[in-house]
Amino acid sequence: MSRDNDVPRDPHRRLLLKGALAAGALAAATPGIAHAAPTPKAPPYVNPLVRNRADPHIHRHADGHYYFTATAPEYDRIILRRSRTLNGLATAAESVIWTKHATGPMGAHIWAPEIHRIGGKWYIYFASAPAESVWDIRIWVLENANADPFKGSWTEKGQLKTAWETFSLDATTFTHRGSRYLAWAQHEPGMDNNTGIFLSKMANPWTLTGPQVRLTTPEYDWECIGYKVNEGPSVIARNGRLFMSYSASATDFNYCMGLLTVDADADLMDPANWSKSPTPVFTSNDTTKQYGPGHNSFTVAEDGCSDVLVYHARQYKEIVGDPLNDPNRHTRVQKLGWNADGTPDFGIPVADTVIDTEVAS
Repeated sequence: MSRDNDVPRDPHRRLLLKGALAAGALAAATPGIAHAAPTPKAPPYVNPLVRNRADPHIHRHADGHYYFTATAPEYDRIILRRSRTLNGLATAAESVIWTKHATGPMGAHIWAPEIHRIGGKWYIYFASAPAESVWDIRIWVLENANADPFKGSWTEKGQLKTAWETFSLDATTFTHRGSRYLAWAQHEPGMDNNTGIFLSKMANPWTLTGPQVRLTTPEYDWECIGYKVNEGPSVIARNGRLFMSYSASATDFNYCMGLLTVDADADLMDPANWSKSPTPVFTSNDTTKQYGPGHNSFTVAEDGCSDVLVYHARQYKEIVGDPLNDPNRHTRVQKLGWNADGTPDFGIPVADTVIDTEVAS
């Protein structure tokens, strides 16, 4: 692993370095002498971070660890990794902390788990369907009272009931001004779409208080390619506002991310207070060869202050058959920037990391 700031220990290399620095200074000071631009630093994160893991969620806990969970392509289990660094998640041991039921509820399509620490306990929100009716997908909750989520037992708290018994998934939870909220995707009866995104306050980690309000429904062309989808919400609070990212369209290269914004002083339960970006904020990129970026979460870097975007993408555009049967949505991470007006700058999905073994050795 290269260390950009290390001083070479070999004295000859040190002399060479001093000579190079002197030559660079001379070139910079002498008109007409061309000089090379400084070598850019290597990207701080290795991408893909975790292969074959979609819908990634990374929680940085007070114990100094990053906890990672995501959708396994077999849709049959919930996995967990832990590391003190983000890059360390790539090689961290993976534990299966829960497995789908053979029959009945929670028997199929185990999707999009998120791990949260609430009131001294661990909770995992995930989507699943009965083994006998695999598209009747709903939101379910697991609880673990042990301080270490790799230990103790995960109790099935049951289905998180929403206002309708319809297709629902991608639950995430956050607190604001002393209230806990749940945001999720669901098909609203009577609506001509697959899913919109809804918000409700919570009575406890597995119960909504209601009412539930719709924050967004697919309306722009870029939200309706293949399927009319708004899903995968994730919230970050910065600069006097809350920003809710979400994903739209089919899960092929058309998959992309949109953004909702609300003032931190506003009533979050009034949909009129939320504004919606008319254009996507994060899309496929032919230059970096990353396709279908989305279903993101947010975390913070090891410095405790730099924001990090977590998402999945594929490394190719063309998919044979149903995209849901393609296992190559990989977890990726990159720095989340901020614009001068205080809004998030998602940039573009970065290219895969190319490791030069000669430089890195």
